[in-house]
Amino acid sequence: MAEIRELRDVYGRRYRVGESDRELLGRPRTWITWLAAAAMLAAGVQQYGFGAIVPALSRAHGWTFGGIALSFAVWAICQAGVAFPAAWLRDRGVFPAPAAMAAGAVLCAAGLVTLGHASSLLTVFLGYSVLGGLGTGLVYATCIGAVLAWFPDRGGSRAGVVSGAFAFGSVPFVVLAAALPEARAVLLDVSAALVLVVIAGCGAVLRYPPRHWWPATPEPRAWALDRAHNRRPAVRHYRPAELLRCATTRALYLVVVLAAAVVLFDLAYLATFVAERSGPGLAGAAVALLAAATGSGRVLVGRLADRLGRHRILRFALVAGGLAQFALFSLGEHRHAVGLLLGIALAGLGNGCCYTLLVGLVREYFGEESVAQNFGILYSAKAVGAGVGTGLAALVVASHGFAGAFAVAGVLSLAAGVLSGRLTQPGRPESLLPAA
Repeated sequence: MAEIRELRDVYGRRYRVGESDRELLGRPRTWITWLAAAAMLAAGVQQYGFGAIVPALSRAHGWTFGGIALSFAVWAICQAGVAFPAAWLRDRGVFPAPAAMAAGAVLCAAGLVTLGHASSLLTVFLGYSVLGGLGTGLVYATCIGAVLAWFPDRGGSRAGVVSGAFAFGSVPFVVLAAALPEARAVLLDVSAALVLVVIAGCGAVLRYPPRHWWPATPEPRAWALDRAHNRRPAVRHYRPAELLRCATTRALYLVVVLAAAVVLFDLAYLATFVAERSGPGLAGAAVALLAAATGSGRVLVGRLADRLGRHRILRFALVAGGLAQFALFSLGEHRHAVGLLLGIALAGLGNGCCYTLLVGLVREYFGEESVAQNFGILYSAKAVGAGVGTGLAALVVASHGFAGAFAVAGVLSLAAGVLSGRLTQPGRPESLLPAA
């Protein structure tokens, strides 16, 4: 084994060199990508699969649509809210990755079983919303944190693959749920068993490297100066307490709130909107396409962000996602199936990529020292967005129908796009900022 050393670059970042991934893992670090992606494939069923079974839940139990949408909002609040505490505990050695993944596996399975057998909304809130949400959040935070730790040289592209898997994994479930609506309980039970095995199995071998670990290549100080891969390095490293006092944090948090509100609105309401106008078959196809487009967008954005700039891509994506909301309602209302599906694809590609870009923006704006915890703080904006997206939509649907709700969603996304154009890298004078 080579001598273990710690280096610093001109930006003050630290690098631990001298240990290879094979020495630490016994295999290439690419294994971490596939382990994390497999676990996220399983965990994502609870988010993207929920929209596909909303009509069936309403028919089977007579529950109000507002109550079902609220249970999804609470799930999203729990899922996003646990990201920072999980990272904080993990960084202190209290809650290591295998333990977090094991707990997440059990809780995710409990959430799916609850959806299959609950006879009251209270049970759904406790089993799916709270337990399932916390479990999914543990898996999400642990997997994203793992790829950031093992791929400090290209975390954006790897995070895109893992985050995309979170959306892709629900596609088979959505297709089967639409094709076999009467087998919902059996489908959810089988899914719960698969989710438990996959997440627990991946978690048993998922490990984090030593703090500040860096691979054998590229040479870290040369990489730090390479504008092709490191376009806008952070001026300094922000701890979570410093992050909370930063004006850029407040602006970026609001952008994520607005983007999340639109994403979660689509997930909660799209299937019901399409089913009422074109039947359950097209509704299932709509949700499956939304998940697939979101997953594809995250992978694509993860690869392009370093080259084209995350700031520019984020602004473009949010504007495109906002315009897609107006297209969704108009085409769906006129039962234009092909146009509707194209609009759904644009919505998934647009609004769905926000979280992948957030990973890179946190590193670019606030540095590497506390990247997992800082990401957890900003990711918690999804919890606020859940309340805004589903709560505001419920009020607007009740008073102005789906036309008003989709219009509000479109305006929120466009507002996020405009606000994202005002984001600046903290600590760097504007005269020194490169073009976005």
